[in-house]
Amino acid sequence: MSYNIAVVGFGLTGRLTALELSLQHRVTVYEAGDEQALDSAGRVAAAMLAPLAESVFCEQDLALMGLDSIKRWPRILAQLDEAVFFQQQGTLVVAHQQDKGDLQSFIQRLKPLAEHQGHQLTGAHIAELEPELTGRFNQGVYLPCEGQIDNQAFYQASFNTLKQRNVSFKFAQQVDVTSLNLQQSFDYIIDCRGLGAKSVACKLRGVRGEVVRLYAPEVNLTRPVRLMHPRYPIYIAPKPNHQYVIGATEIESQDKGAATVRSTLELLSAAYTVHSGFAEARVLNIQTGLRPAFSDNRPQVSQQQNVISINGLYRHGYLLAPSLVADAIARIK
Repeated sequence: MSYNIAVVGFGLTGRLTALELSLQHRVTVYEAGDEQALDSAGRVAAAMLAPLAESVFCEQDLALMGLDSIKRWPRILAQLDEAVFFQQQGTLVVAHQQDKGDLQSFIQRLKPLAEHQGHQLTGAHIAELEPELTGRFNQGVYLPCEGQIDNQAFYQASFNTLKQRNVSFKFAQQVDVTSLNLQQSFDYIIDCRGLGAKSVACKLRGVRGEVVRLYAPEVNLTRPVRLMHPRYPIYIAPKPNHQYVIGATEIESQDKGAATVRSTLELLSAAYTVHSGFAEARVLNIQTGLRPAFSDNRPQVSQQQNVISINGLYRHGYLLAPSLVADAIARIK
């Protein structure tokens, strides 16, 4: 059976939802911003798929959901009209000697995920995985099940694919999903607005993230690298064409303003201690984004009549979104 469905919000979950629904149903996308979605948390993110690393910060069931989502991503990307970088070569977690305690604490908090586990490394093992880090670290842990995608390429390719499928787009439109007129116009409404839904999801808050995107031709890292540090743990995610996304985990702030000098210096200084080649890198952009989160930092899929809501993905957007979208779509009868 084919339905007439509205997808409200065209960030990460909105795109995934529209891609899946447009295979069978008539889809109209409403978005408060424009088609570039420059402020979308999903566009700013590093798009790492890190269930083991994130198991340190979340419950085991969410980490297991992340494993399920990783299996879904290749099928999602295969339906796009353009190739999108996807990698599953694991994550390397390292620490300087003075931060050995932080690394050991991280290892101890890793949760068991079926057959997946972390492997502690010596300096020689680190050099085998990432030759350009030879001699820089003598301790680390390898998380082999993890991966990443190129989020900016996904945003563009998903939009182009949906246009080819004749999905209708309504940009620069604020939509009230509780409107009786809207509910009567569509068989189902999928609310993917993130923080845009705060008026109806009063417990929703924003969690700030800051990332720097660099062009670094002198750096040749082949997989995401996390640096343990008591003050500013960072991740470095290599993207195609010698680009790298460098960010910190989270900041409990709903400030939408530009990144501060202090946070930018800390990110770049920490990256330089991982690889000195970042000293000659070019700064392509420095971005901030607010990720939607509930008080328990767990995502929610809920339904009120014909309105299905997906929200609260917190710092686990790309990791959990495919599974959450599948849950939401399964409610369409």
